[in-house]
Amino acid sequence: MPHEFRVRRIVEFADTDAAGIMHFANYFRIMEAVEHAFVRSIGETVHEQVGERMAGWPRVEVSCRYFAPFRFQDEMEVQLLVERKTDKAITYRFHFRRVGAKGLTDDSPVMARGTVTALFATNHLADGRLRAAPMPEAFMRLIEVAPSELLNAVK
Repeated sequence: MPHEFRVRRIVEFADTDAAGIMHFANYFRIMEAVEHAFVRSIGETVHEQVGERMAGWPRVEVSCRYFAPFRFQDEMEVQLLVERKTDKAITYRFHFRRVGAKGLTDDSPVMARGTVTALFATNHLADGRLRAAPMPEAFMRLIEVAPSELLNAVK
């Protein structure tokens, strides 16, 4: 069962600010895109209609800590780790690394680290109220929490 997912991408000009570095808010957009790619990779979706209800994953907590900047045309690798899951929520940890001229190595520094906690929720289309709900059993079976040695390997 997967607990890790990786994506590589290039920092686009539109990702940068007036100082030529990647704007802080874009890390959150990238974390969401990587999360969605991970969920698609296991054959699931983050948003669907089931009968008279919509089901999705609203965020209840997000954070990002920046250690060094990415610049226009840098290649980055974003690693997603499943940090925690409960019956209603899942927390992902993200590590952003720069891919250098020699590629990516185990000792490539983490440029930024983020977390996203998403709550599984449904809303009834008639009243629109959002309610936390247990994650679908099929989804729960498809993922697992990353081993502690992997979670603790990157500081």
